[in-house]
Amino acid sequence: MLEATLAGLFGLLIGSFLNVCIYRFPRDLSVVRPRSFCPECYELARASRENRAAVLEQTKASHTSEDELAELDEEAAKTAAIAWYDNIPLVSFFLLKGRCRHCGKSIPARYPIVEALTAASFFSFVAVLGPTLAALKFCMLSALLLGMIFADLEELILPDEFTLGGVVAGLALSWVVPVSDGVAKILFAMAGWPLNPHTLSLAESVMGAAVPSGFLWLTGEMYLRLRHREGLGFGDVKMVAAIGAFLGLHNTLLTLIAGSLLGSVVGLVYILATRKDHASYPLPFGTFLGIGAIGVSLVDQKVIAWYARLF
Repeated sequence: MLEATLAGLFGLLIGSFLNVCIYRFPRDLSVVRPRSFCPECYELARASRENRAAVLEQTKASHTSEDELAELDEEAAKTAAIAWYDNIPLVSFFLLKGRCRHCGKSIPARYPIVEALTAASFFSFVAVLGPTLAALKFCMLSALLLGMIFADLEELILPDEFTLGGVVAGLALSWVVPVSDGVAKILFAMAGWPLNPHTLSLAESVMGAAVPSGFLWLTGEMYLRLRHREGLGFGDVKMVAAIGAFLGLHNTLLTLIAGSLLGSVVGLVYILATRKDHASYPLPFGTFLGIGAIGVSLVDQKVIAWYARLF
């Protein structure tokens, strides 16, 4: 249990970093610099600096170039930087009562939610699987999925850093953490190829990434040609490839079913409640795929059964 608790605390830190990625990746901002800043304070500081630059330009005392404007933005970010004691995962949010210390604006609820969910997932997988490479794999998957869930929910964007990065990570980890669907084993046996466990696991991971994502892409392409409008973003296709690289073919198909059902039900309820046009409502499908993948992972790794035995 000590290892699981430490993993949960580490998950808080990863969740805090995920919040930075969720905000910056869709905006093509670096996650390295500048340090964490309040967006509201940043906008106020930038507006003040741009007004000052405009006055200087009007008086012919300065000709502000694009590079200088970028430098002014960086200065604004420094002005809006969050102090370390206001950036402690979960703790600072509650101490500040959910508001920025300086501008008083509300801090989005997404911040503590992502931190708490990341910590809970890290704790759960390590508690069930122990301090193993398998636990590391599923902790990494849950972190990537949480990043994609909230990026798609807020911005309707699935950043390549999460999706393509997930594909690479899933394929690499399959070499040391077996993906045991059994499909590749049957195909290898039929072809008379040697049944090396590492090669089989990598093949399962490749199939899990390629087959469901290819099917999803084909479905979206057919919809586009028939209806002459995009019904599925390519980010969803890359997200399914990332999930497949981690979970294999069988569990990825289950994820597609779970995510589609969940998205249909929630989307229908939302459209009826808000009376939006169903033809133009952009459903964040990646959000529901991510929730489905986390659910399938928890069931597959017997995490839910482990919690059930506690009560």
